[in-house]
Amino acid sequence: MVKMVGIATAKHVLEELSVMIPCESHGTREHFRIGDLAREFDVSLRTLRFYEDRGLLHPQRSGSTRLYSRSDRKRLKIILLIKSLGFSLVDIEEMLRLYDGDETNDGPDTILGKFAEQLKALQTQKSEIEKAISDIVNATKRIEEMS
Repeated sequence: MVKMVGIATAKHVLEELSVMIPCESHGTREHFRIGDLAREFDVSLRTLRFYEDRGLLHPQRSGSTRLYSRSDRKRLKIILLIKSLGFSLVDIEEMLRLYDGDETNDGPDTILGKFAEQLKALQTQKSEIEKAISDIVNATKRIEEMS
């Protein structure tokens, strides 16, 4: 595995990569309601509540209203990034532990290793899908020739 040079923490790596998730700029706004984040990131309210139940997000409560901080919003971007790359919930939880971890950890190298494994898995899936498509095309042609 290639060692990462010049990047100090997993937090830095994941925050830099989170720009891949499109979102609005909110200037100095400090709190967001559940509906605000659901609309902005095109996720369901149920998804946000699920992430909260799993301990991935920690909104404050004002009565029955969930108020998400800028930090929660940033974590949501990171969750959505990792999810968009095809990682499992367990992987998301692990990478968030790295994100929250010690400033001196090997988090960036761990993330790089996980990304390399995921890339290999996705390439294998792609190859299997391409073969299945080819097989279906060939089978369809044979069926049409029989008619």
